[in-house]
Amino acid sequence: MINYNKFFEEIKTLKGNLYQKDFLLTWQKSKDELIKVLLVAEALKHLRDNNISTKCFDSGLAISNFRDNSTRTRFSFASACNMLGLEVQDLDESKSQIAHGETVRETANMISFLTDIIGIRDDMFLGEGNKYMQEVGEALDDGYQNGVLPQRPGIVNLQCDIDHPTQSMADLMHLKNYFGSLENLKGKKIAMTWAYSPSYGKPLSVPQGIIGLMTRFGMDVSLAYPEGYDLIPDVIEIADRNAQNYGGRFKVVNTMEEAFKDADIVYPKSWAPYVVMQKRTELLKASDKEGLKLLEQECLLNNARFKNWECTEEKMKLTNQGNALYMHCLPADISGVSCKEGEVSAGVFEKYRIETYKEAGYKPYIIAAMILTNRFENPVKLLKRMNNKKVKRVKI
Repeated sequence: MINYNKFFEEIKTLKGNLYQKDFLLTWQKSKDELIKVLLVAEALKHLRDNNISTKCFDSGLAISNFRDNSTRTRFSFASACNMLGLEVQDLDESKSQIAHGETVRETANMISFLTDIIGIRDDMFLGEGNKYMQEVGEALDDGYQNGVLPQRPGIVNLQCDIDHPTQSMADLMHLKNYFGSLENLKGKKIAMTWAYSPSYGKPLSVPQGIIGLMTRFGMDVSLAYPEGYDLIPDVIEIADRNAQNYGGRFKVVNTMEEAFKDADIVYPKSWAPYVVMQKRTELLKASDKEGLKLLEQECLLNNARFKNWECTEEKMKLTNQGNALYMHCLPADISGVSCKEGEVSAGVFEKYRIETYKEAGYKPYIIAAMILTNRFENPVKLLKRMNNKKVKRVKI
């Protein structure tokens, strides 16, 4: 149970400003700002769990712009917006004038007349996803400054080519609750490792998000991947710098076993090599279907060389007392269940299945907190009012 007075006092001590600031990359935010998002998310969850309404909008749109497929993040965004009182409208680019050459600048303004927030997922094109989000932001700035828009909607990154902030922040919230506090995460070892998958082209943003965020909280982060499965070099540098600045550790190893050794948390997740994603972007831009098919065949053959990169019961025995927490952003490639051979054995996944569902369950609250802190300058005042009024969400 949250001690609200103590809780609100803690938020007040945090520095930084999230008001009317887009949330695109976790490492663009101060540590205090990240903690504020976590605390607001926890407050919203507490209110919801106690049947107290969290509606703070009487009307308004939230635009859902998913340029790639999604289940968890799509429904988490819709749930978060509904929880706050916003109506979600999907931007289906195939049904818009974008197909007829409408520019990003024009689209951004046309969808934003009565819009409070825009959630964007764009992770398919390496070097383009986050760039697209920034372009939308610049278009919104232009529209607002020139009197086209009555307000400037905020943008939440629902996954791009560089980072997946709603996922990594939900993961952090899960770890905070699992281990008791953010303070308890200091010195905990997390193994962010590549794992075999019978598919190709999975984004780099999840592992990059994990190493970019957990190094901010004093954790011992071990990144493992087979030779050639590198991440974006700039993000590796950010993780290394974060570890130095925040009292943690960061290292790159080339075996899953080394990463798992004495780990408190393991996060085995497949991704495509950085160089492959670069080639894939070029082929996608050129609409080279034959080239994409050949690249996929080449990558799947290369992946098959590393089928031993699977999270198994034997590897879990290498972790701290053989009892590390297994994490995954889902859906996991489960050997013998969703595929013949994959990222994790059926036994390991089943043992931690409920925990991974809980991990995913924090995402709606994280997204709602990002929206609330973007739209309201004083979230503490708003949360206090919600708690004091105690308007029932479900009138039983």
